[in-house]
Amino acid sequence: MPSSFLPLTRPEIDEATIAMVADVLRSGWITSGPQVLAFESKLSTFFGNRPVRCFANGTATMEVALRIAGIGPGDEVITTPISWVATANVILAVGATPVFADIDPLTRNISIASIKRAITPRTKAFLPVHLAGLPVDMDALYALAKEHHIRVIEDAAQAIGATWKGQRIGQLGDLVSISFQANKNITSAEGGCLILNNDEEVYLAEKLRLQGLVRQGMDGMEVDIVGGKHNLSDVHAAIGLGQFAQLERFQAQRTQLAQHYFDRFANSLAVKQGMQLPPAHNSTDGSSNWHLFQVSLPLEILKQSRADIMQQLKNVGIGSGVHYPPIHLFKLYRMRGFTSGMYPVAEHIGERILSLPLFSSMTTTDVDHVTDVVDTLFRAHI
Repeated sequence: MPSSFLPLTRPEIDEATIAMVADVLRSGWITSGPQVLAFESKLSTFFGNRPVRCFANGTATMEVALRIAGIGPGDEVITTPISWVATANVILAVGATPVFADIDPLTRNISIASIKRAITPRTKAFLPVHLAGLPVDMDALYALAKEHHIRVIEDAAQAIGATWKGQRIGQLGDLVSISFQANKNITSAEGGCLILNNDEEVYLAEKLRLQGLVRQGMDGMEVDIVGGKHNLSDVHAAIGLGQFAQLERFQAQRTQLAQHYFDRFANSLAVKQGMQLPPAHNSTDGSSNWHLFQVSLPLEILKQSRADIMQQLKNVGIGSGVHYPPIHLFKLYRMRGFTSGMYPVAEHIGERILSLPLFSSMTTTDVDHVTDVVDTLFRAHI
C-alpha cells in the first residue's frame, strides 16, 4: 500500500479539541457530567430547542427510541434494506419484527410507495434512513404515518446538518436518532443523540440510558424498568463539542468536494460507460450534508468485480467502501425467511454501490486524483 494513503474518511480533530479532552482528563470527572450537559444544550439549540439526550452510540439511541414508542413483541417496524445492519438489528433487540420496503432507484432512500404496500395491522413504526445524508421525502413519510397512526423513528445517523424545506433534519418530525461515530460528519469518537418530543419522553430516555435508575434525594434510588448502560462520557462529549463548533465549516467543505466530484465526472469515461453518480442531493425540498459520495458501478460491462475495483483502488492509495450490502441477505435475516429477489431495487444497488473518499480535510486535488484513477480503471476493464 502506498505510504500516502487517501482513506475513505478521516476525522478532523484540531488542537483546541485535543486540549479540551486533556482538560477533562485532568479534571478528575471523566464519565457523564458537565461536558455531556453542555453538548446536549448545544444540540438542543441546533435542533430548534427540542429536548436532546446523548448516548454512548447511535445504535442505543434507536433501540431506546423504539422502546419509548412502545414497540415490542408482536409489532412490526418497516425499514429499508440498504443501511448499516444496526437499523434492523435494533428492531429484533426490542422483540419486534423487521419488515423491509424496497428503495427508490434514484435517491436510494426507502420508497414511500413500498412502505405503503408493507403496512399491516401489526405495523407500529416506520424506521427510515436518510442515506448518505440525503433526506427521505419527509412530507410523504409523515403524511403516511399520520394517516395510519404510526410512529416514526428516523435513523438520521448520517444526516446532521441536512435540511428538508429549510429546516434541519431533527428540527421536525417524531423521534430522531443521530450518530457521532468516528466516520460521521462530526464525531465524538463514539456516541449519538436522540431528539425527543416532550418531558415524558426525556424522563423515560434517561431511565433507559442508565439501568432504569431514578434518583430519590441524596441517598435514595428506585428502578422500575430494565434499562441499559448507554451513557456518554465527558471525554467523548468534549470531542463532540469541539467538532460541533466546526460543523458549518465541515459542511461547506464537503459540499465543495461533492460538487467537484460532479464537475470532474461530468464528461468522464466512467459515466459515459454507465457508472451512475449519486443524486445531486440539493433541491428546493431536501439538501444533503454529503456524508458519502456513492457511485453505482456498471458491473454488466466491467470485466472485474466490485471487490477487484476496490482492491485496485487500494493498491494505488485510495480507500473505498460499500454502503451497504442489503440487510435482508445477511444470514441472520435469511434465517427469518428473507430471500434474494424480495427487494430487487435494493439488491441491484447493493451489488453495485461504491463509496469514494469524502471528508472535510480532503482537497480538490485529492478529488482529481480519485476521478482520474477511476477513469483509468474503466479504461483498463471495459
